[in-house]
Amino acid sequence: MRVLDCLTQDHNPWLVGLAALICVVGSVVLGHLYTRIRRGAARDRLPWVFLGAVAGGATIWCTHFVAMLAYKPGVEIAYAPLLTGVSLLVAMVGCGVAVTLGSIRQPWAPALGGTAFGLGVTAMHYIGMSAFTAEAFVQWNMAYVAVSVIAATVGGALAFSVGAETTLRHRRILTPALLVLTIVSLHFTGMGALTVLPFAPSDDAWTLTEAETLLAVGVAVVGFLILGTAVASYALDEQSERQSRDRLGSLIEGSVDGMLVEAEGRVVMANRAFAELCGLADEALVGRAVADWVEDLDSMPPNALVQSRLTTADGSIPVEIAVRIEATPDQTFRILAVRDLRSRVAQERRISHLARNDSLTGLPNRTSFLEKLDRTVATFGEGQFALLAIDLNRFKEVNDLYGHAVGDQLLTHIAGNLKQATLDGEFVARLGGDEFVAIVPIADREAAHTAAERLRTAMVQPLMAEHAELQCGAAIGIALWPDDASETSVLINNADLAMYRAKASLATDVCFYEEAMDEAVRQRRRVTLGLREALEKNRFELHYQLQASVETGLITGYEALLRWRQADGSFIPPSDFIPIAEETGMILPIGEWVLRQACAEAASWAEPHRIAVNLSPVQLSHIDLPRLVHQILLETGLSPYRLELEITETAMISDMERTTHILRQLKLLGVSVAMDDFGTGYSSLSTLRAFPFDKIKLDRSFMSELDGEPQSKAIIRAVLALGESLAIPILAEGVETQEQLAFLREQGCDEVQGYLLGRPARLIGAGTTTSAAA
Repeated sequence: MRVLDCLTQDHNPWLVGLAALICVVGSVVLGHLYTRIRRGAARDRLPWVFLGAVAGGATIWCTHFVAMLAYKPGVEIAYAPLLTGVSLLVAMVGCGVAVTLGSIRQPWAPALGGTAFGLGVTAMHYIGMSAFTAEAFVQWNMAYVAVSVIAATVGGALAFSVGAETTLRHRRILTPALLVLTIVSLHFTGMGALTVLPFAPSDDAWTLTEAETLLAVGVAVVGFLILGTAVASYALDEQSERQSRDRLGSLIEGSVDGMLVEAEGRVVMANRAFAELCGLADEALVGRAVADWVEDLDSMPPNALVQSRLTTADGSIPVEIAVRIEATPDQTFRILAVRDLRSRVAQERRISHLARNDSLTGLPNRTSFLEKLDRTVATFGEGQFALLAIDLNRFKEVNDLYGHAVGDQLLTHIAGNLKQATLDGEFVARLGGDEFVAIVPIADREAAHTAAERLRTAMVQPLMAEHAELQCGAAIGIALWPDDASETSVLINNADLAMYRAKASLATDVCFYEEAMDEAVRQRRRVTLGLREALEKNRFELHYQLQASVETGLITGYEALLRWRQADGSFIPPSDFIPIAEETGMILPIGEWVLRQACAEAASWAEPHRIAVNLSPVQLSHIDLPRLVHQILLETGLSPYRLELEITETAMISDMERTTHILRQLKLLGVSVAMDDFGTGYSSLSTLRAFPFDKIKLDRSFMSELDGEPQSKAIIRAVLALGESLAIPILAEGVETQEQLAFLREQGCDEVQGYLLGRPARLIGAGTTTSAAA
């Protein structure tokens, strides 16, 4: 009541209001400056500490002396000028010490700085009161003085602590309010401790009238000038910081990734991309905890890309986060770059799916099949399952007749039927083209056959396309684990062997692997591999069988015969490997080697005998054969008239027009063309009419039947007569006896070839021998 009575009875209310205004404005300025000093770097604090000391000291001093001007004790009062100036200096020093201590980066620093502020306010107040003189005795109530000191120190400590708490939402309002409360509590409690008894003033003191005028001007000029300067400085700093934030905002806003600036667990700034990821408005992000969206942020290493998940309004999405730490002396910021991985994850899943599945049918591909087979073997152990190798029949016809687009439709249709027919535990994959495989758990062979028939039935279901009913057959080979193999590669190979046997069979579409029956296929593969190795390592040889004139007995030429020597010195008969070479395409490089080798060796002979080389139908089907022959003749230096190329009539029948065109090109080179194995085909006469051959070679089968078959003699006479009428020389193959030679001489045959004249040999003395008598 004493304090309230002093405030209401002994003070001018208008001047008290002015003092309150100064106190409020100054406290707001001091609160903002204190926050700025704590936020700034240590090297940048000195100017702000000075500004805070001046502004804070001026606020306290102006509030005090305007309030003192408002004090009306009922007697004439005066102020000592020296102590009045000292009180202003004490106020500024006290504020400087307070903000310096309060800005230290320690938990106890704000409370210590606030205590120093309270003590500085107390010292300023009571030094200023020491300058107070009146025509009376002045008495002090020490209890009120003590309360005023406690109120100042506690209030200051509380105000500075609140100002340092960055997570407190209303600290910008609470801090100035507590500073005002601290100053007001000190002043009016201290004034309540004062009792004035009338007495005469001293001669060297300013009177109230003099002091009132001077102090009013001084307070107005000093107080508002200093506060205005502080406000202007703070405004310029805020403008600079705002411009920096705007520049930073522009930078992060221009990023296509989500950008987030975090300090002490709270969002300081975020761009629109991050807001769109979270499904929130931009302003709804600032101030919220980063943990609301980002999982395990504290465990993420700085300067590294980490995959995590972002919690959004619609759930959780995969993201990639890059964290960068920016530390200042007063605060540490984390800058997060958040990239949405949904499209990339979807793309990776699609790539992974394509890497493990067939792009056309959606069935697992070869890679998935091999992994599944390995897992099945590991899972089943000694248990039994069946591997089904499936190949479509007549699929090439569909592609040739209707095009590949329709063929793809049919493959998709077949794959869909396979999926529907597959039971739990079974696995179906497409290896490529028209090849499929299936892994089927079984109890016995009958179960494997039943599963194969079920899948085959599903595959042969017709498809309506291009106004036609399209359908393919299916050949299935079955190999059982572990009965038919102990390794996965062998199991696959055995299933393929069984499938090829089923494909070649006219009686069944499903075949089990049987070692004895599939040995031929296995041998065929071995021969194919051996042919490649023989060609690479030069294991082929050319043997020559001479050809002689029937009338004179002189050698007319040699036929080059290919031989394949084995490591033990034996030879594989051409009848065993030539058909395989033709089917696999190996006949092309082998045939080229034979032609080049024969021409090179013939070019080295002393006598210019003719050299005959057989052409495969596969070689004859290639349009560049004339170019190859011409190149070899140039390389070896062999005269074209010495080279005779032998073809069978079967090679011409497959494509008469194309073959005739190639043969005419060969004739233009000067090379002779002979028809080999004449009489074994069904269109020999039409073949002779289509192309003017240089020689006809009568098949050896007629010679072997000459002694016991009268029809053979009649056919030989007819062929010789035909050759004479067409002016085409006839050479008889397979002459082995003198009787056969005598008959041919009697019938007017031109040339002969056979064991009677000599067996094929590697070196036959072609450079010196001219007579067949040798």
